[in-house]
Amino acid sequence: MEVREKFIGVNSIKFNKRFKEDLDCYEYLSLVKWEAGYRCRKCDYEKYCKGEKLFSRRCLKCKYDESSTSNTMFDKLKFSILIAFHIVFKIGTKKKGMSSLELSHEFELRQKTCWFFKQKVQQVMKSSMKSPLTGVVHVDEFVIGGPEEGKKGRSKGLKKLIVLAIEILEDGVGRAYAEVIEHSSAKELGSFLVKYVSKDADLVSDKWKGYTPLKKEFKKLKQVASDDGKNFKKLHIHIMNIKGWLRGIHHHCSKEHMQNYLDEYHFRYNRRSNMDTIFDVLIRKMVFYK
Repeated sequence: MEVREKFIGVNSIKFNKRFKEDLDCYEYLSLVKWEAGYRCRKCDYEKYCKGEKLFSRRCLKCKYDESSTSNTMFDKLKFSILIAFHIVFKIGTKKKGMSSLELSHEFELRQKTCWFFKQKVQQVMKSSMKSPLTGVVHVDEFVIGGPEEGKKGRSKGLKKLIVLAIEILEDGVGRAYAEVIEHSSAKELGSFLVKYVSKDADLVSDKWKGYTPLKKEFKKLKQVASDDGKNFKKLHIHIMNIKGWLRGIHHHCSKEHMQNYLDEYHFRYNRRSNMDTIFDVLIRKMVFYK
């Protein structure tokens, strides 16, 4: 079995030295793809020889030839694999990511081409939901796009209603997750909490009636008055940071794609202490995405 040397780091000079041409990227993909050993996709045979293309593999039994990009998110790209690697690196390791417009300027591609590929990267940034939030967790909803004129509190008419949960630590904050919802009902709030928050967490919400029925499932749920956000200060700082990021980097985001941007934001946010591994994690996810 070939040993893969993972790319570790966020330094662009180091990245450029590692990935100088397309072949470097194809080799990296092949080592990721068959890291656990080769098995033919068609007949499940374990022995292979070199395929027609560099770093592709041909089954010795059925002769199926598989490239390092086939059945991955890098298949049938409209631009070079080297640029694709650069885009993944930029989106993953830059503190605020990059908009499709910025990517199009930097790599001299059409904005729409960059936007479609960025959507692929965002898809793999979605949480696996295998590591729910624990400890003290604050939850609340907020709106992207501003309040409806003449209305106060929760409103069904608001365009982009989002629920957010974040771990509250003694010296700061931990991980966070957010999800677009249609209504701040117990059903939708409960569905979000079940996916992202441990049942044993010390969950704290405001006095909104939508949270009250959830005490049956989240036994430690405590409701306190928001006091204009003063009792949820760290959570509201996080909300302001999300809004600032969307305004500053992306300017506008439709409701249809808002979840992708929330996933991108929290993928980086939840790995802010492990940024060195983000590129390799993203490549793996894009190779094995189903």
